[in-house]
Amino acid sequence: MTLPEAAVVTGASSGIGEAIARKLLERGLAVVTLQRSAPKFEHRNLHFRQVDLTDLEATQSVARQIAAEFPVRYLVNNAGANRPALLEDATVDDFRYVTAVTLGAAMVLMQAFVPGMRAAKFGRIVSISSRAILGKSQRTVYSSAKAGLLGMTRTVAVEVGGDGITVNAVIPGPVATELFDRGHPQGSAKRQTVIDSVLVKRVGTPEDIARAVLFFLDRDSGFITGQALFVCGGTSVTGTGGA
Repeated sequence: MTLPEAAVVTGASSGIGEAIARKLLERGLAVVTLQRSAPKFEHRNLHFRQVDLTDLEATQSVARQIAAEFPVRYLVNNAGANRPALLEDATVDDFRYVTAVTLGAAMVLMQAFVPGMRAAKFGRIVSISSRAILGKSQRTVYSSAKAGLLGMTRTVAVEVGGDGITVNAVIPGPVATELFDRGHPQGSAKRQTVIDSVLVKRVGTPEDIARAVLFFLDRDSGFITGQALFVCGGTSVTGTGGA
């Protein structure tokens, strides 16, 4: 029995990651999700591997197992962590935690799956950054990690481009995830302030981001690599409303 091509998506228990996983399943791919909590939905081609992505040795071990079990041709580094704090309040522990999830796990997973992509002469990798890389208060650690993903994206793109592998990044603006909704309740002045800062006068949806990710993952997008696409409702233009 030939297994369908597989996609690995981190942080797919909710929000943007869940939306990406659902759309990949709709395209007939097997989807393996990596995070601490199980996805909130079931599908015959959905496979959950529980792992704390801050534990890079454990993440490396799980990734190797997946690479041996599935023909992984797609990787979405979606998982991230945010520990908001002003510069003077940010801690070394905050830095280690956020960079481990955002950068460390992305590197370990690419190391695990690129060999199989090279052998197949095909692969698609997308990492999720944040509009906060342009500057946002209390995001010293978060924005640094998310900006680091862009450097990693460009560098890996240079190294694997000749192997049929593309590496790109999507940069969301404010998106109505569960976390955003808790901090910006429907009808609240705080939420309206964000909406007012967005050129298209609404916050994004996880599906908005997922559609951009699927564009980069498409087999026909093979001439686009090392790029970063803002999906932010125009907040990268106005300089406000960062996620």
